[in-house]
Amino acid sequence: MAADDKFAGAVKRAQRRLQVGPVAVAARYDRRSKRIVVRLKSGLDIAFAPRDTQGLENAKPDELDAIEISPSGLGLHFPKLDADLYLPALLDGVMGSAAWMAARLGARGGSATSPAKAEAARSNGRLGGRPRKAHIS
Repeated sequence: MAADDKFAGAVKRAQRRLQVGPVAVAARYDRRSKRIVVRLKSGLDIAFAPRDTQGLENAKPDELDAIEISPSGLGLHFPKLDADLYLPALLDGVMGSAAWMAARLGARGGSATSPAKAEAARSNGRLGGRPRKAHIS
């Protein structure tokens, strides 16, 4: 297949995606709810907390005030943070890279409390606690 044919095919796929998929037409930071609100071409508004999104998790409200939408409507850019988000991934629940999301999930699991976890910690404590790490010389 010639390069021109591949390019034409890519252009057609992109046009089809823009016609049927979610496209952002406006975005803003709502200080009252502390959420990013994105208006889609369909008229639907979606909102998410910046603290749950890689690149925005430590942002201050002043850094979230400026949001640029890519020409395709598929990307959000936060110039004060030099952070970019891909709208289709956000809608699929992907709030960051796989490694970042795994670390967040692990932190959440490590801080979880339950009666079973408390009993396991007490039982482990009665046995002398966690074993010391072996140092290899």
